[in-house]
Amino acid sequence: MRVLIVEDDDAMASALIAAVGSAGLEATRVSRGADALLKHREHDAILLDLGLPDMDGLEVLRKLRQVTLAPILILTARDDERSVVLGLRSGADDYLVKPVKLVELLARIEAVARRTIRAGATRGAEQRSRLHVGEVSIDLDRRVAAVGDRELNLTATEYDLLALLAAHAGSVVTREQILDALWGDAFVASSRSLDVHLTGLRSKLKLPGFIINVRGVGYRVEAGARPEPHGGQQP
Repeated sequence: MRVLIVEDDDAMASALIAAVGSAGLEATRVSRGADALLKHREHDAILLDLGLPDMDGLEVLRKLRQVTLAPILILTARDDERSVVLGLRSGADDYLVKPVKLVELLARIEAVARRTIRAGATRGAEQRSRLHVGEVSIDLDRRVAAVGDRELNLTATEYDLLALLAAHAGSVVTREQILDALWGDAFVASSRSLDVHLTGLRSKLKLPGFIINVRGVGYRVEAGARPEPHGGQQP
């Protein structure tokens, strides 16, 4: 797996390259957003700093999301709630705040690696697989989901979250199970990332009652949920 590190601080970049290498992955570093936009095609995942010298990292993220489905992990000193929400809603798969513990960084990268391998295996299967839960259909081969005839514009993490919940339709999936499956560690991963992605997924589904909160435990999807009338927003 090839990881593109977008980081303008030389010392931080060296530490990240060493960390990625210790996990058996190949790392390339660039220091500018413009270079990331040119080199992203050569890589399978991206570690993105937000404080870049030529453009804001969130703008780089938005532009990358227009052209690539590769997993993007934000690694930045910005720890305010607004930046976290903006980053995740703009298409980042995860958001880590500097300084980050090596074990946490490697857990997140390894989770991305596993998800990339699973996605590649699914796309390479000769027989297409689908999940159907009420109005929702999920094409596991193409990684596309729809509500009726309306195809959903999901981020990679929103798609993975929906597929995980749909695969266990009618049963409760705990927050720890979700964090472990999507981020690689139920106790290291940030539940804040899960909350933001879940909010985005619900907003795009427009299916009140489809994803049920099971208080203090986790979430369950229900097949009987119906689309909102007139495209209204879920409360």
